[in-house]
Amino acid sequence: MRLRKALLVALLSLTAACGGAESDMSAVAADGGPAKPVALWGAEGGFVTPTTNVLRPPRVVLYSDGLVIVDASRQLKLTDAERDETVASMEKYLTGQSPTAEPRSGAPAVTDVPTTVFGVRGKDGKMLQVRVPALEQVADFYPKALSDAKKLMEGLAARAEAGTDYVATRVRMVVEAAGSAEGKPAPWPAGVTEPSGTVDPVWQKDIEGAAVSAIVKAVPAGQQYERSLFKTGSGTLFLLSWRYLLPDE
Repeated sequence: MRLRKALLVALLSLTAACGGAESDMSAVAADGGPAKPVALWGAEGGFVTPTTNVLRPPRVVLYSDGLVIVDASRQLKLTDAERDETVASMEKYLTGQSPTAEPRSGAPAVTDVPTTVFGVRGKDGKMLQVRVPALEQVADFYPKALSDAKKLMEGLAARAEAGTDYVATRVRMVVEAAGSAEGKPAPWPAGVTEPSGTVDPVWQKDIEGAAVSAIVKAVPAGQQYERSLFKTGSGTLFLLSWRYLLPDE
């Protein structure tokens, strides 16, 4: 009897070691993996400068760990319940919408304005995106669900104002040629890579390490979207801008 019991215990232990351990490892991998965007609101296109077009981050990004980043400059953390509710609402608003929405007949023609971009990660793990041209200008000609999605994201952006500054260890810098720019240029920041090759219409590079501290010191946070005038060692003038990279970039 004792031998039979011992064999049964050993068999159960072996089963747990083989099957159970695999489940535990899967859970750890899922929990310990990098956070992914699960909802977003942004813009693209419009009559903007090349630098703005390259640097422009999503207005709001919600990550799977509850982190909300607004304009790549402010952040707050949602509870699991708030995160799930936000994702469920966005999924409800966007499901069934065309990938590129079209306003109803009678909408006025609007040009040179950004297209609103919404996104939500569905239960299948894929990101559903909906683009809405001129939503702010002709919202009444689109389904109400799209305006509701915008209001939901605007609420997160407003909450982030009372949050904390978002900073990162990686930065995207962008330069434009500025041969005819007015003003006194500053020396090119020491430790920051100078532009190489063709600047047409902009030159960009993602940097990390000591160069991040150098560029943040040269163009302090809060001014990072402004185009500051610098002169390289060879005497070439450039307008320099930057922003912090998001976790998934």
